[in-house]
Amino acid sequence: MDLFLIAFRQNQLMKETDFKFSTSVIAWPLLFLLTIWVVFWFEVRFKMSLYDFGIYPRTFSGMKGIVFSPFLHGNLQHLYNNSIPIFLLIMALRYFYREQSLQVLVLGILISGFGTWLIGRESMHIGASGLIYVLVSFMFFKGIQTGYYRLVALSLTIVVLYGGMVWYLFPSAEENISWEGHLAGFITGFLLSYFVKTQDYQKPIRYEWEQPDFDPSQDPFMKHFDDDGNFVPTPKPEPIEEQYSYFISNLPVVYSIKETKEEKGNPSSPDGAGSLPPLGGN
Repeated sequence: MDLFLIAFRQNQLMKETDFKFSTSVIAWPLLFLLTIWVVFWFEVRFKMSLYDFGIYPRTFSGMKGIVFSPFLHGNLQHLYNNSIPIFLLIMALRYFYREQSLQVLVLGILISGFGTWLIGRESMHIGASGLIYVLVSFMFFKGIQTGYYRLVALSLTIVVLYGGMVWYLFPSAEENISWEGHLAGFITGFLLSYFVKTQDYQKPIRYEWEQPDFDPSQDPFMKHFDDDGNFVPTPKPEPIEEQYSYFISNLPVVYSIKETKEEKGNPSSPDGAGSLPPLGGN
């Protein structure tokens, strides 16, 4: 019964920590890319400008950009620079944080947009770079918080690939860069990493000694080691002196009972060895 419960618990933990690939891992980033590229194509094809749908800080009319600004880009270079990171980051988010991915995307767009609206310069702010900073910040801090080896590896990968983005969180000489949007996105991702809950990631339990309630002192194998890890051989049992009632012999013993003379002449002997004299006369 105990082995069955251990196996069942192992399967439960494996299901919780098993990251599975699905079509949505590719479909979600492709859908987002398709949307921003179609919007840009629409502007170029029909010679229209959706610039007014960006975020204009601290104005009521500029609040509509909180929703629409991630889908707008100023030129082809701006769009291209954001396309590859947004594709990879949404794909990683969907794969490693499947249940939280939609919540992170929606809240990330809204909160980072509102933060840009609060602290931004009096200029139009557009582009998906704020969302990129949300995803980078969220997956980095969340992986460190969980301590799960796969998510920590993801955090380190993000540092390697996008660690240089930290320099664009501060005011720069390039006025066309919305560092306020970057900063708002980074702070948003950090906050979401604390408030968006994930399951308790654990490595699958494969051995009995990995159980939380494992007691080494009660384990037959662990009893062979002392507190310093040194092997302690099992003491030989003390010989037990055997008590023999009679004697020891390798020869078979055969017992036979002989009748005595008295028993032969006694007709009333218990074993009937005696006999009556034969009937008859002289």
